[in-house]
Order: sequence, then C-alpha cells, then structure tokens
Amino acid sequence: MEFLLSYQQSEFSGSVTGSGEELLICFHGFGERASHFRCMEAGLGNIFTIVALDMPFHGNTVWRENRPLEKTDLTALTEKILEKFGKQTFSLMGYSMGGRLALCIIEQLASRVKHLVLVAPDGLKNNPWHMFATQTRLGNRIFSYNTHHPAVFFRLLTLWRRWGFLNESVYKFAYHRMDKPEKRLLVYNVWTIMRRMMPRVKHCKKLMAQYGIDTVLAFGRYDRVIPPVIGERFADGSFPCKILVLEKGHQLLSEELGFIIRKNIRS
Repeated sequence: MEFLLSYQQSEFSGSVTGSGEELLICFHGFGERASHFRCMEAGLGNIFTIVALDMPFHGNTVWRENRPLEKTDLTALTEKILEKFGKQTFSLMGYSMGGRLALCIIEQLASRVKHLVLVAPDGLKNNPWHMFATQTRLGNRIFSYNTHHPAVFFRLLTLWRRWGFLNESVYKFAYHRMDKPEKRLLVYNVWTIMRRMMPRVKHCKKLMAQYGIDTVLAFGRYDRVIPPVIGERFADGSFPCKILVLEKGHQLLSEELGFIIRKNIRS
C-alpha cells in the first residue's frame, strides 16, 4: 500500500507492507525509493508493519520548503508516522544513504528505538569528497559547476583510477552516477538538500549503549564502496551489535535479507 504524508508545505510519498504488531521505519538508498523495502515482507512482515518514506527528489515526494532537510524535519516526519500508526516505540532500517538518516533519528529518538538495522550504511565514516562538496561553500560551487560542465571531473576520475587513488569498483560507481546530465543533477540536488544529515557517530554509539538498542549491521563482502571493515570499526563492543557479512556486493536488499535479519534480531 502506498500513502501520502503532508508536512508543512511539502508532501512525502511512502509505502506500507506487512502486518506485524511492531513498527519498522525504513529509509532507502540514493536513487531508490520506499517500495524497495517491500521485499522485506516475506521475512519480517508478520513481526513488523514496514513503513518506508521517499526522500526529497525520490519517488513522488515533493519538497517545497526551499531549504535543506533538517534533522528536526526527519524527527517530525518520524513522529507523524508513529502517530499515524498509533505506536510509541519503533525500529529502524537504513540502506546505504538511508543509514545516515537512521543514525540521525537515533540522535533524536533513541529512547524509543528497539532495533536498528543498517544495511551497507553510509554515515559510519565521513567521505572527504562528500564533506568538501556539501559542507564548504567552495566545494559546493565546484560541485555545481561540475554538474553542468563535467569534462574536468571525468578526466580527474580517470587519472585517480590510473594513479591508484580509486579502485575499479569505486571508479565504476562514480562514473555510473555521473555519466548523464539528469544523473549529475540528481546527485547535486540530493547531496545539497540532504547536507544537514550528518550524524554524530560517537554520540549515536553512546545513545545506543545507554538504551541497549539491538543493532544489526549487514555488509557485502565484495562491496568496495562501503566495505565491511567500516562496520567492524564502528562496532567497538560498547553497544549490542551483530555484524553480518554476506557474499554480495553493495546491492543487499532482497527477500533473503529479510529472513537473515529475522534470525539475527533480538526478540
């Protein structure tokens, strides 16, 4: 089932599946949408009602606030979902870019979170290129110029690969994201509108320990963009956590993953 959620001047589209007593709020990856979490229903649908939101520039969501999305906006949207489904507590799942968003929710609502599932998550480690492009005025100007005049970027990308600064997987990932004007514009718009979604990782870990949030981290063994070693550094034993390394790359959302998560969350 799809739904629309009004927020200030904006409207968020979303997807609901499953009929479980607990609520699982999901955040998707870059270029994907809420409906990608429907594959979780087979494994998790009798435990959770699975609710996912499309972020700005994804799905049918329309962001009309003429400003970046703030952590307070994300918190307010989460509270609207809780009110809509009549829940006081909930669990979180974030895939790739959505991992960053899930951690931002932990900062605000940790006392109400039961389970946290991060799948090939962004946000555990700051990417210097992302930081430069989104957190500095100069970087954002260069980013904007490159969006419309990409020749220099592609030359640099090729040189970085030749000099060993980029592995082949990251090179292909970056090239695929930027090889067409509409793709470059999407990257620019999403990175810019989401630039305030920078979780304070150390603070998150303290909250996860304080409230005993049951955490599952899932990575692909062959993922060169967000490799398992990032999760191993994050899971330092200070909070309850399981690390799952699957025989896959970055694309991990699948029906199989739902059953794997079911086996590894604490009941």
